[in-house]
Order: sequence, then C-alpha cells, then structure tokens
Amino acid sequence: MPNAFNQQVIDEFRANKGRMSGYFEGARLILLTTTGARTGTPHTTPVGYLPDGGERILVIASAGGAPTHPHWYRNLLAHPRATVESGAFTYEARAVVLEAEEREEAFARAVEADPGWAAYQEKTERLIPVVALYEIAQGGPPNINARSMGEAIKVVHDAFRRELAQIRKEMSAGSSTLGAQLRVNCLTFCQGLHNHHTGEDLGMFPVLAGRHPEAADALARLREEHVRIAALAEDLRRAVTAEGTARDTARAEVERLTAELEAHLTYEEEQLIPLLDA
Repeated sequence: MPNAFNQQVIDEFRANKGRMSGYFEGARLILLTTTGARTGTPHTTPVGYLPDGGERILVIASAGGAPTHPHWYRNLLAHPRATVESGAFTYEARAVVLEAEEREEAFARAVEADPGWAAYQEKTERLIPVVALYEIAQGGPPNINARSMGEAIKVVHDAFRRELAQIRKEMSAGSSTLGAQLRVNCLTFCQGLHNHHTGEDLGMFPVLAGRHPEAADALARLREEHVRIAALAEDLRRAVTAEGTARDTARAEVERLTAELEAHLTYEEEQLIPLLDA
C-alpha cells in the first residue's frame, strides 16, 4: 500500500491523466507498478523519468540519495516486468538495468539536465542504478486512458502539449549550448509525434472518411497540416543533431513547431471529437 503522500500523487495523476499541480507541476512523471519481490503483490509508485528515444524511457533509483535502493528497484530485480502509466497511455514494460558505460552515459545526461541527481549520488555510497523500461508490443491499438474515442484524442493531444511545454521551459534555462538530454527529449518528442500522425493517416482518418463523407474537407486539411508539421519536426531534428547547435537556434525551431502544432491540435479537436463521440 503506498504511503499517504504517494497515494495523493497517484490519485491526482490518474484523475487528471498525468497533469499535476504543486511540486510536481510540469514534471515528467509516471506511475510504475511492480510486483513485490517477497510478497508477489502489485505496488504502484510515482517515479520521475527521462525520455530516451521511441523504444524506452529511463528511471533512476535514487531514493533521494538514501543508503538503500528503493523498493520498486528491488522489485524489478526480482520481477523485471512492470506496468507503466504515462497519463495518456498504460502499457506493460520490460525492465533492464543499465551497466558500465551505458549507465554512466545515461546518468551523466541526467545530471547535465538536473544537477539534483548528482547531489543524490553524493549523499550515498551505493551506485545509483539507472533502469531502462522497454514497452512490450501488444496487438491492436494502444491502451489510452480514456472512456471514449473523442476523449482519447484530447488526452493524447494534452500529453503532447505538456511535453512540448516542458521542452520549451528547458530551452529557456541553462547555458547557451544544447545539452545531450535536451537533444534526446526533442528527438523523442518528434518521433512520438510522427508515430501519432502516421497512425491517424493510416487508421483513424480512413475510417472517419467512410463514416462521415461531410468531413472530407476537414480531413484533407488535417493531412496537409501533418505534412507541414513533419517538415517542422525535421527542421528541429536537424537543429538538435547538428554539432555545436546554439540553444537559441533550437529554441526558434521549437517555437515554430509549437505554433503550428497547437493550431493543428485545436482544429482537430474541434472537427473530430464531435464525430467520434456522436
């Protein structure tokens, strides 16, 4: 059973589909459900994470610099499969503890993005583990935390909005150079956006076109916007992967993408949610 503080975080996270207030407002947070190493019962814990490409996310077993590993980490050692709730999605994941150079590189990126991780490491003699959570592919559509198709669009869109807002915040802080983790955050966002729009183009839009011929003009506009957004995402990808890119240069590309994407998401919600929830 989670302690009172964790339970409050869990309840707010689930009620608001990942949108948090107070101390955790704007934080990258997941709910991680592991299987107890001794009891075999499920345990849910709020955990911060780092984006790490389209296939996995990283979680760091810091326990605030405590002398012992957190329970969720010991559970994963015994049962390396977990359930991840991201706010928008729930999925099963395979846990892999990073070793040697891979662990060092990932932890260095984390410290560069937030020096608090280094402070935790300095407080303890144990080497703080970094764990990769790989989503386990399932057949069929993703498990979106929504009660209807219309709500599902809004939930996914809001997750993109929150992540883009976090990237913009990160772009506005720190030195003039572009940090390694910030580069990864941008690339992960672009990949997720590409996957989402591809799914709409190949799946949802053809179904809606067949059921609602009157929506043909709106769907055509949305497809055209997907092409423009893909070009802007590619501009951002090139900017963050180029050697020596200045933070201001990358920020300008993020702002261009943000303006186009926000208009697109708003229009899509106005046009498609009434059709999906009719």
